This record gives sequence, structure tokens and C-alpha cells, in this order.
Amino acid sequence: MTDPQTVQDDVVVSLEYTVRLNDGSIVDSSVGREPLQFLQGHGQVIEGLEQEIHGMRVGETKKFVVTAARAYGERIPEAMEWVPRAAFPAGMDLEPGMGFRLQTASGESIVAYVREVLPDRVLMDFNHPLAGEDLHFEVTITGLRAATSEELAHGHVH
Repeated sequence: MTDPQTVQDDVVVSLEYTVRLNDGSIVDSSVGREPLQFLQGHGQVIEGLEQEIHGMRVGETKKFVVTAARAYGERIPEAMEWVPRAAFPAGMDLEPGMGFRLQTASGESIVAYVREVLPDRVLMDFNHPLAGEDLHFEVTITGLRAATSEELAHGHVH
């Protein structure tokens, strides 16, 4: 494949971005960092972002909103669980917002975040921190290239 002219599946996309919440606060940005690179159509970024940039060209800038449903989903109140404080290492300083990668009984890797810390128990939140949030994007496509056969086989950029 020659170098692609537009964002399409199986293309390596480089983009600069800023993401804001409804209140205008910035939750993430590539400003001052390298552009984000990912393999379009392989689920490496949220579904709504992939959909919105499809067809864009290098140098093109776009502002759009990705609803919670197309981002990290709606918040699920039942996805929180109290865990005994004794389940954590003694002396570990637990703070709200801390994330832990856990493994389920079936071997699936999930992330849970500390929501509240009490002397005898800790409230763990299994929702993504941005669940329930609409995300306001401003993106600029800075580069497009054909993915290598190895990248396509592995499903990510090398």
C-alpha cells in the first residue's frame, strides 16, 4: 500500500489532541509531547475518536464531542465494591484516585480505582474514571502511513 491520503482502517495515524470535559477542564493533551500514534480501526483508542477522524487528511483540524456512550460508557453505580483494608499491604498509603491493575478469576486484566478510604475498608470503583463523561476533542492529523504487515498482525504500532 502506498502512503494513505486519509484516515482509514489499517493506517497508522499520528495526531495532536486536547480533550476537555463539559466544564472546559482539560483531561488530556498531547501539547508538549509527541503526537499520539495508533493503528486506526483496531480499538487502540475510543470508538468515538476513530469514527470522528475517519476520512481526515494530514494537516486537517477538527473539533467534536464524543458522548459517554461512544467513549468510556456510562457510569455503573453497581461497579463499586467495598474491599477489606487488610486486602492491601500493611502500611500502603491509599489515596482516592489511585489505580490498581487486577486479575479476575477468569484471568482478565481490569483496572479499579480507589474511591474512598476508611480505617477498615476501601471503596473500589471498577468504572473508568471518565465513564459518564462527554469528551470534547480538538485534533489535528499530523501524519498518516501504511501499517507494516507486522503491525497489522500484532494490532498495534511498533
